[in-house]
Amino acid sequence: MNDSKTLITAACAMLVALTAQAAVSPEEAARLGKDLTPVGAEMAGNKDGSIPAYSGGLTTAPDGFVANSGNYVDPFKDEKPLFSITAQNMAQYADKLSEGQKLLLTRNPAYRMDIYPTHRTAAFPEHVLQSTIKNATTAKTTAGGIGVEGASGGLPFPIPQDGYEVMWNHLLTYQGDVIDFPIKAGYAGKDGHYVLTSDSPIHYELPYYQPNNPLKDKIYFRIFSAPTAPGALAGQLFSYTDPLDFSKADRHAYQYIPGQRRVKVTPEFSYDTPNPGGAGLITFDDVALYSGKMDRYAFKLLGKKEMYIPYNNYRALCKAPSEVFGPGYLKPEVMRYELHRVWVVEATLLPGKRHIYKKRMFYWDEDGYGYGMTDAYDNADKLLRHGYIPGMQLYDKKVPWAFNFVFNDFSSNVVVGEFCAGTPVKAGIGNGGPGATRAWSEAEWSPEAMAGRGVR
Repeated sequence: MNDSKTLITAACAMLVALTAQAAVSPEEAARLGKDLTPVGAEMAGNKDGSIPAYSGGLTTAPDGFVANSGNYVDPFKDEKPLFSITAQNMAQYADKLSEGQKLLLTRNPAYRMDIYPTHRTAAFPEHVLQSTIKNATTAKTTAGGIGVEGASGGLPFPIPQDGYEVMWNHLLTYQGDVIDFPIKAGYAGKDGHYVLTSDSPIHYELPYYQPNNPLKDKIYFRIFSAPTAPGALAGQLFSYTDPLDFSKADRHAYQYIPGQRRVKVTPEFSYDTPNPGGAGLITFDDVALYSGKMDRYAFKLLGKKEMYIPYNNYRALCKAPSEVFGPGYLKPEVMRYELHRVWVVEATLLPGKRHIYKKRMFYWDEDGYGYGMTDAYDNADKLLRHGYIPGMQLYDKKVPWAFNFVFNDFSSNVVVGEFCAGTPVKAGIGNGGPGATRAWSEAEWSPEAMAGRGVR
């Protein structure tokens, strides 16, 4: 029996060692900035020119933009769709659609996807690009893919070798180092009636991108929210922190409950626990399409393909919910789809692990890793949800802003989303520039500070 246990332990250790990926060679990394962009996307366009060559992204504000106003002018407002995809013609474009997009079209005859010219607008600050290039030869995953080491201040794996590395590129994509903005969450069913589920200011930080933060090698993400509506959430406070290596630490989550006047540790704020901001129609690891620890799935990289994904969605963001939410889907007239190359990752539930999703497909934009889509299947192999990120380039900040996310739940024919609806993106990015916000001290992130902010 002891020999069997020893063999099993050794086999598990070997599997973990094999799953971890080493950094790429200097010869491979030399491609960055040449035939590959600094973040590893193909510099060239596609064969028919429908995807253009990368030319540095969108870094110049269009006419009419007022600096630091938070009201982002659509630089493509005068463009017309090239064509629309509907249930009637989707077979013609099936190879560039996800299964979730196809089901959304099939379920809703009035729904359409308007396809616009492709603009590769994703752009990052120079320090992020240089750090990404350095990470290529130093970064590696640890503990079977659930941690990262040897990376700092940029995407860790510009030339990804497996699904875990692609997922870490998404988790660590640059969103600024400190951002404050208001967010609304809500849903609409087939009648188109919008129900608010959360209205909250958000403060989030990426210590990984804060060069002077002593925790930059240990923590990559922190978020604090203070809902003001609806009544069931008003007065509550939420906070959680994610580590760079989940084999050494887990998510630290806290909740302040006014009726109890105390802060409690909430380890259940992870995995498939229903997210209160999404009326139970999204999970905690649905945030930004995926967040948290990657220990319940095997993440397999299937390669790269061309797909129609939401992109440059200036019209969908910062509008009143009535302008955005339709009968079980976002209104087609506010959505913009473009053809982009995406990394395709298949996540399969590991034996002995539990989750409401048995399989998840992820499609991440090669230029930014924040934009993308996901399809999630239940334990009966039935397509349950289709998620996507209607992002936009913050051209004055060099940030491909992708915190907003939306899910179509096919079991209830409901669309649910968390994004800035009805208020401008007051994105004060802590980069020292005009309108910059500030990083909180460790004391301000403490449970004691949360209790002090609580409503009595």
